[in-house]
Amino acid sequence: MIYIVDIDNTICESINSDYPNSIPYTDRIQKINELYDNGHTIIYWTARGGNSGIDWTELTTQQLQDWKCKHHELRMRKPSYDVWIDDKANWIFD
Repeated sequence: MIYIVDIDNTICESINSDYPNSIPYTDRIQKINELYDNGHTIIYWTARGGNSGIDWTELTTQQLQDWKCKHHELRMRKPSYDVWIDDKANWIFD
């Protein structure tokens, strides 16, 4: 399976877009790493920079490394939205 995973407030706490001071949720990262270890494709896709135009790629890449997030790909600037409605939506942290 292919998993698209948001970053801010999904695998870390990010208050007011203060990305340099985001705090990782290690339990959630562990669950996603288990999916990776079980052969699933993990793609982190973040909206960082989507509205501001700031390129957060370098910081985000370093954070994923520092937090030991296993993944296949990082995608930046996903669409900004309030609700994403999709027939495949599922929450793995329940």
